Amino acid sequence: TERGLILKKGTIVDFTIISAPSSTKNANRQRDPEAHQVKKGNMWYFGYKAHAGVDEKSGLVHTLKVTPANQHDVTMTSELMHGDEERLYGDSGYLGADKRENAILKNQSGKKIKYIINRRPSQSVRAKVEHVFAVIKKQLRYRKTRYRGLRKQTAKLNIMFALANLILADRPCLTA
Repeated sequence: TERGLILKKGTIVDFTIISAPSSTKNANRQRDPEAHQVKKGNMWYFGYKAHAGVDEKSGLVHTLKVTPANQHDVTMTSELMHGDEERLYGDSGYLGADKRENAILKNQSGKKIKYIINRRPSQSVRAKVEHVFAVIKKQLRYRKTRYRGLRKQTAKLNIMFALANLILADRPCLTA
């Protein structure tokens, strides 16, 4: 509590793509059957998506879901919440999240959750979630999968995000 690392009132949701090798140089001569293709911008990617729910104040990850890359962002919104939110931030990929049938509209204490979704790409509060992705992809150098299968990717990414939380929690701005 005194270091400010407790989950607060808001969650930021976003995803990153973890590429899988498209190589077929294996015993079955097939690509990873659980990974899929997705188009982001004008580029096609083959792999998995790591959907993360990040605390708005500390920037630490509290929820992680790994899916094939073709899973749409808005379908994962309710699974990325910890239950005590009063605000949920997201980019344009999460438009309409509050209108879906599985949307969580009230937190555990009964307060209404305010969905703050950007209509166009912008930095604003969402930048905190990008710090976590930067640590994983740049400091820990995890840009491409090494294993096949969703279960193995989930295990590996849970470890990576836990390490990223340790690195981010050690920042001087959180210890002051």
